[in-house]
Amino acid sequence: MGYELLKEFCISRDIDIRFDEPMSRHTSLKIGGPADMTFFPDESSLSELKRILAAERILSIVIGGGTNILVRDNGIEGAVIFTSKMNNIALNAERATLNIEAGCSLQKVINMCVENGFGGMEGLAGIPGSIGGAIAGNAGSFGFEIKDVIKSVNLLMPDVGIKELSVSDMNFQYRSAKIPPDSIILSAVLSLKKDEPVEVRKRIDEFIKEKKSKQPVSKASAGCVFKNPKDIAAGRLIDEAGCKGMRAGDIEVSAMHANFFINNGKGTADDFLKLMDTVSSKVKEKFGIILEPEIRILGRSGYIE
Repeated sequence: MGYELLKEFCISRDIDIRFDEPMSRHTSLKIGGPADMTFFPDESSLSELKRILAAERILSIVIGGGTNILVRDNGIEGAVIFTSKMNNIALNAERATLNIEAGCSLQKVINMCVENGFGGMEGLAGIPGSIGGAIAGNAGSFGFEIKDVIKSVNLLMPDVGIKELSVSDMNFQYRSAKIPPDSIILSAVLSLKKDEPVEVRKRIDEFIKEKKSKQPVSKASAGCVFKNPKDIAAGRLIDEAGCKGMRAGDIEVSAMHANFFINNGKGTADDFLKLMDTVSSKVKEKFGIILEPEIRILGRSGYIE
């Protein structure tokens, strides 16, 4: 099946398909060269789309909210599948559970928790991106992690189809989850605690206030660049290595939080990578610690997860 038949399939399923789409339009960093092709399917079309792409030997990757990623300036080979149309939520008020499709905004879920008096996710307030991305990276803040409220996750797995995994099957660790190769998170069931909406809102407001006082939330960034080494914050190491305010082109180490790199408007992926290398070298030289990237780096030179 060639591009024409692929286009016909997308038309028949009402899937938005775009060619040479700048990834800078779809990342929180506002950086990234063009993807060869991009798709915006709903969950019912995803399996067949993946089958067609695989049959045509077209490489594909899945992206949720475009946060916590850096796309290289030369763009992405093959297909990018966005989950933004996979955004349905089913609520069970009696059991305090949410069945959420992977493309749902994490903040949409937080808002639903407030409306219904569901506790357990307050510390994740203010984290951008999708539920799928939050699960893949075991997103967390203020002592909360997404794994703490996960009951089960549905994956689309090659040669298997849809499979439900329990929270133990996912083997969640710090900023990671065990997801089989070429599998896609479709949805998850969250198990929460009943509470009063006003109390949930109060805790969220406190966390948001603290986050705004310590992180450059209004700036273009990918969130934390490096994972925290054991028993110490990466931001503290970067700060004490004298890297705050350091720049490469239009990318800058935030003066507010050293583990955030800010795009001041015209930054490139090359600038970002150069600054990562410089900061890593400074930290290693001063502390003997090698920082590990928390962001995913995607693009024609390969990517790191």
